[in-house]
Amino acid sequence: TLPPGRRLQSSRLVPTPPRLLTEEEYRLQGEVETRKALAELRSFCQSPDFSAWSTVSRIQSPKRFADFVGGASHVTPHEVSVHEREFGLESPFIEEQLFVEDDDEGEENSNDSFAG
Repeated sequence: TLPPGRRLQSSRLVPTPPRLLTEEEYRLQGEVETRKALAELRSFCQSPDFSAWSTVSRIQSPKRFADFVGGASHVTPHEVSVHEREFGLESPFIEEQLFVEDDDEGEENSNDSFAG
């Protein structure tokens, strides 16, 4: 039996959908989680359980890996520049996606106006 004043909730209630993140919250969460994961990776690579020789023998740039484990950035300035060119606000890919979305919205709006 239930304590006085408490009701049994119906199992038919639909759970409320989770709140979606804003674009800024999504970006911030990505940065925070990336920093956290990189710190965990560095920590593991510095632990006695990590087989440094086995790992170093399989990677292309042992010096870069050693620098990362020592605290250097996981990306080079050149990689950042290339990423910004390809995926930043000035990239042709982003412009193409914006125009595609605008065209789709225009078609939907014109269809709606003729539907009524």
